[in-house]
Amino acid sequence: MRVTLSWLREHVDLPAGLDADGLEKALVKVGLEVEEMTDTGAAVEGPLVVGRVESIEELTGLKKPIRYCLVDVGEDQPQGIICGARNFAEGDLVVVARPGAVLPGGFAISARKTYGHVSNGMICSGRELGVSDDHDGIIVLAADSAKPGDEARPLVGLDDVVVEINVTPDRGYCFSVRGIARELSHSLGGAYRDPVAAILPLEGDGTEAYRIDVRDSIACDRFTAVAVRGVDPAAATPKWMKDRLTVAGIRSISLPVDITNYVMVELGQPMHAWDLAQLTGPLVVRRAAAGEKLTTLDGVQRTLDPQDIVIADDTGVVSLAAVMGGTTTEVSPATVDVLLEAAHWDPLSVARTIRRHKLPSEAGKRYERGVDPQITAAACARAARLLAEYGGGTIEPRVTDVYAVQPPAPVTMPLSRPSALAGIDYTPERVLEVLAMIGTQAEVTGDTVTVTPPSWRHDLNDPADLVEEVLRLDGYDRIPSELPIAPPGAGLSATQRRRRTVGRAIADAGFVEALNYPFVGQATLDAMRVPDGDPRRDLVLLRNPLSDEEPGLRTTLLPPLLAALRRNLGRGQRDVALFEVGMVFLPRGPIAVAPAAGVDGPPPAAELAAADELLPHQPWHVAAVLAGDAQPAGWWGAGRPADWADAVEAARIAADAAGVELTVRPAAEAPWHPGRCAALLVGDTVVGHAGELHPAVCADLDLPRRTVAMELDLDLLPIPGAWPAPRLSSFPTALIDVALDVDAATPAADVEATLAEGAGPLLESVRLFDVYAGAQLGEGRKSLAYKLTFRAPDRTLTGEETLAARDAAVALAAERHGAALRGA
Repeated sequence: MRVTLSWLREHVDLPAGLDADGLEKALVKVGLEVEEMTDTGAAVEGPLVVGRVESIEELTGLKKPIRYCLVDVGEDQPQGIICGARNFAEGDLVVVARPGAVLPGGFAISARKTYGHVSNGMICSGRELGVSDDHDGIIVLAADSAKPGDEARPLVGLDDVVVEINVTPDRGYCFSVRGIARELSHSLGGAYRDPVAAILPLEGDGTEAYRIDVRDSIACDRFTAVAVRGVDPAAATPKWMKDRLTVAGIRSISLPVDITNYVMVELGQPMHAWDLAQLTGPLVVRRAAAGEKLTTLDGVQRTLDPQDIVIADDTGVVSLAAVMGGTTTEVSPATVDVLLEAAHWDPLSVARTIRRHKLPSEAGKRYERGVDPQITAAACARAARLLAEYGGGTIEPRVTDVYAVQPPAPVTMPLSRPSALAGIDYTPERVLEVLAMIGTQAEVTGDTVTVTPPSWRHDLNDPADLVEEVLRLDGYDRIPSELPIAPPGAGLSATQRRRRTVGRAIADAGFVEALNYPFVGQATLDAMRVPDGDPRRDLVLLRNPLSDEEPGLRTTLLPPLLAALRRNLGRGQRDVALFEVGMVFLPRGPIAVAPAAGVDGPPPAAELAAADELLPHQPWHVAAVLAGDAQPAGWWGAGRPADWADAVEAARIAADAAGVELTVRPAAEAPWHPGRCAALLVGDTVVGHAGELHPAVCADLDLPRRTVAMELDLDLLPIPGAWPAPRLSSFPTALIDVALDVDAATPAADVEATLAEGAGPLLESVRLFDVYAGAQLGEGRKSLAYKLTFRAPDRTLTGEETLAARDAAVALAAERHGAALRGA
């Protein structure tokens, strides 16, 4: 919102010496964000004076018309000035930049010889002074507006201050001179004159200016219309109005349109001007029908949505309400009868229409922030009188005013609430004074006040909003800047320590952490071959997703992690190992809307519990994916591609960091290959899966064949207690290798656990170091080779003790798994 200080002065008494710096401080004091402040008086440096043209000599023999003018600039002798403009005559008053002046753009004026004459200055156009885009001729002042030698800046608008304010969504009333002037009166204490109060209402004769049928009173709760007939189509917009619209960033179009824009900037009420001759039948306010089309004033044909609010006549839709009119009824150079409209529209519907059609407008950005519904009649009266004054039209003594406005809801607040929140003392009298300043109606009952907000303050809906107004207008600078003393922390919780430890352990193993958006779509789950009925298919859907292709929250970490893997591979990385520790979202039941809670204080425990019940279950998972070589090739030898064992090892690393031990079992779980998938268990509980992805999944997700992945549910891992410090033995170890012939379907982890149990307390560690299957063993058999390490804490083991422990371990393996010791 851009506005001049002189326009603001018309509605609020401001200090005479208020400059740009003071204006900025005054606006910031009441919470308005100043984007830019421009002192137009500083746009032209040096002498800029009024001059009277005494004589004009036409220079001949040149390629273009040139004049040598003698101009009285208030000195003893007229000054000679060369000028090429033709729109002035002898005796006219003009604006002269004298030698030493510097015009916008750094154009310095000096006395110089040209076309055989010395030019002592420059007769200026509007564009050269930066006050308009007019460069066809120089500025000619009114004959009695000044005398030669007078300062010219006030006469051309170069004695003003232009301020641009970034209006926040909750302060829509400041999208007007009316609103900003009111805020300045609060800041500086000057008397405020509401421009709406100064407008005399139009006296109708009880009949309608035009038939209006409002079929949706939610979308439009007030519609006012006034007709002005006999307007001169050639009537020009007055210069003062054009200048103010130019400052506001609105180009001049025609007198009726300019007047509606001027009233919009002045009062904050957007308006529309209709060509009465182009309207057929009554105007109907309704929602659009599916498939209806409208060509808007920007020349674009738009297909309307059933949620769009439109205005139609007997020919069809003629306006996209509150956003932009249609071409069939726009005011044209031939228009003589004008219907002026001012209405109040539903802000939410307007905002959605603007975004749906990507059609921002000056009217739309005001309507979507909320417009005062009580000023439509005043806006029509103001616009009609301006059109009659400058366009020569006649105002019809008939007014249409469809009214269904609901009064604002009152808000109750303890008078002590501002003091409790700000930490400083606000007396009840001061609280009531501030509430009266912003236009509220307050009724005190004991220690509470019930406030009815003014019609222009749609943002005052809660006690916290009223508290903010008290703090803002009493002065944020009165609130002390004191940091509260931070309470002593309890440190990280056990689950937080576990997540961090797991993440560090996997990173230390060579994986790179990826932080992904937690969004997923059914198409990705289809590609991962997740079957129907699988809990991972039950997504928590977002009301306003970033992408329609990913409208749900993830139930597994793998979809976004695999997308990150594919993206890295596509950018030239050949060997990639990524991991992520994050939450997944599992719905507890049907999704419902949480109860609305106020902001005046913490919600009751019962409300918090009810809201928590509606939240999805959000366990923490860890997942890792690998593609390419797990060990790179080089001069040291051949590399090794990642395989399912690397995925299982990543899971083991995570579990070990969490202080638990995993048991590995064969499994079949999407998206893994059925024959190369492992279930990961802690006790009898499946806590995750690891292995090689199914070839079809790799193909659908555009991943390399034999890509591997693992995922663990960290919340299912038990949190171990305190770990005792290990007791280290200084006695030597005894190493024995055993190779067991077992059935090919026997899990190696089961055999390892059996060996550890059978060997007894002397066994320090057991490790699988070779797996062999071949014709020597026979079909359906395999050989598992383990390295057993024995050590006693208090002595050196004898050979007999070591062999006895080994034999006991092999015997238990034979009993449970039918294992036979190879080479025995």
